[in-house]
Amino acid sequence: MPPRTNDHAPESGRDTGPAEPAGLSAPSASTGAGAPPGPTNARPGTGDRTGARTDTGSGPTTRTRAGAGTGTESRTGAGTRARAETRAGVKTETGAGAGTKTETETGTRARARTRTRARARARTRTRTRTRARARTRTRARARARAEAIVRPGPGAEVTGPGPGASPSGVRTASLRRFAATARHSRGAHLTVCGALLAVAMTAGAVAGGGDRGGSPAGAGAGTDAAPAAGALAAGVLAGGDLDAGIRALQSHLRAQPRDVRAWANLGLAYVEQARTDGDPSRYPQAERAFDRSLALGSGNEQALAGRAALAAARHDFPGALKYADRALEQNPYSERALSSRIDALVELGRYDEAAEAADTADDRRPGVPVFTRYAYVRELRGDVRTAREVLERALDGASGPADVAYVATALGQLAWNQGDHETALTHFARALAADEEYLPALEGRARAQAASGDLAGAIGTLEQVVVRSPLPGPLVALGELYEARGADGDRTKAADQYALVDAHAALARAGGVNADLDTALAAADHGDPEAALRAARAEWDRRHSVHTADALAWALHRNGRSEEALPHARRATATGYRSAVFLHHRGMIERATGRDGDARRSLTAALELNPGFSLLGAREARAALEDLEAAR
Repeated sequence: MPPRTNDHAPESGRDTGPAEPAGLSAPSASTGAGAPPGPTNARPGTGDRTGARTDTGSGPTTRTRAGAGTGTESRTGAGTRARAETRAGVKTETGAGAGTKTETETGTRARARTRTRARARARTRTRTRTRARARTRTRARARARAEAIVRPGPGAEVTGPGPGASPSGVRTASLRRFAATARHSRGAHLTVCGALLAVAMTAGAVAGGGDRGGSPAGAGAGTDAAPAAGALAAGVLAGGDLDAGIRALQSHLRAQPRDVRAWANLGLAYVEQARTDGDPSRYPQAERAFDRSLALGSGNEQALAGRAALAAARHDFPGALKYADRALEQNPYSERALSSRIDALVELGRYDEAAEAADTADDRRPGVPVFTRYAYVRELRGDVRTAREVLERALDGASGPADVAYVATALGQLAWNQGDHETALTHFARALAADEEYLPALEGRARAQAASGDLAGAIGTLEQVVVRSPLPGPLVALGELYEARGADGDRTKAADQYALVDAHAALARAGGVNADLDTALAAADHGDPEAALRAARAEWDRRHSVHTADALAWALHRNGRSEEALPHARRATATGYRSAVFLHHRGMIERATGRDGDARRSLTAALELNPGFSLLGAREARAALEDLEAAR
């Protein structure tokens, strides 16, 4: 049973508000040559001293001498001398002359001050206008970034589904058409990859926030109210109308593009929408929303916790652990970060640490998301009883329909894994009574119906599921049910489902999702064994969980390398996790390596634990047991 993402409202956080952009003020204008001259200190009668002497003998004689000072000397023929000197530093201005000087200085300085003030006012006006233009440009860029995130691309606007069309239905139909083409083409891989672009441009337009009616998110921007981001979070992510909530967030962000918390909420809503609709093309939208939130408010816990959830959804579990730890540094009680941290440790195969993380989360933030993960950690360690008790208590305390559907489905999956199909059907029915469109409950009910012998009901239910969410698990299950029924055309229908798995895996990779585990499991049984082995090895290099160990073991076995596969098959069952699928794989590998006694024990244990774990797998296990008994 794969871990389930947190379906509940994100943690509330304090919006610290946007920060003003830096570096927007214009440089001051240089005064340069236009600067006013400083007040002059030159005064009449000061400076260098100049002297002049005039001698008069029998005739008039004149002599002029330039020196350090200023002097005037006159001499006549009778020897009469007249001399006048004005020395440096001796003030000659008095009376009216001094008044004239003062008035000149005062006027000059006043004019200089006037010019300086005028230039200062001009510089101030220039800076003000520059900053206003910069703020306008900043707001325009913010609005443009908001539109880029909340609006679909040009292709989506042109080719989006028409009014009343179901995006999931259009997406599935597109996948089916391209998969059918791929089966009849030598370029199957390229054809399917081409399908992904068509899907992303049509029904995948909801990644940009298109509504269910097919109109792009950007159209009619003023038709939705734009309430505060905090008021939107609970309704968007905790059982409300997810599509309407996303439209409201988009409208709010068009009006308030610097709302840190609203961007984080929009990212979380995209992650949830991708999970519920099985459309990974929404993940890039979520990533951009989180990046915007973090750019506006670096280190805000809500966006970090959202990035952790996004990384887990993309199967980037080291990244999920990194972001969860960063979020918990900001808020040790973040429910979403605590839950994502458990998910990451489980999927990395670090089960002891996951158990500690579950205990910590239970102490800090007990609630439905933590309870379900706590139960799953106990189930992986073989403690089914504790897992059941925790889930039953969580169901008793669940209040809203979303919580009831979530926990009842987890109980149904636990019962089905243990072969208790009637109890599983009861839990799935309770989940669907709370939310009749809850896809995990519909898928679980189909599997339980098939195990109980209701093949027609199981096929009908799974057909509903894959039309809305063509994920690899239900696609493979439906294909196997077609094969088991064996009616006219069923083999072709089964091939259709397996082809869609390849198409969805490519679409997932385009959305940044690591799909190697899904590819390995599907291709090993219904595709290219060599491709299955490549994918399984790649996944094993990233993480060592029981699921990756089982996938690698089965891919090796399908490639005729059963001896190499056996240690991985044993590792998959070493934690105490009770999985009929794992036991079936191990038994078949043991039989291929000549360990007949071990094979009988493993195959018998698989059928005793859950005889309906897979109609084709159970049929293979029974046939192998018959051969082993005949060979004794």
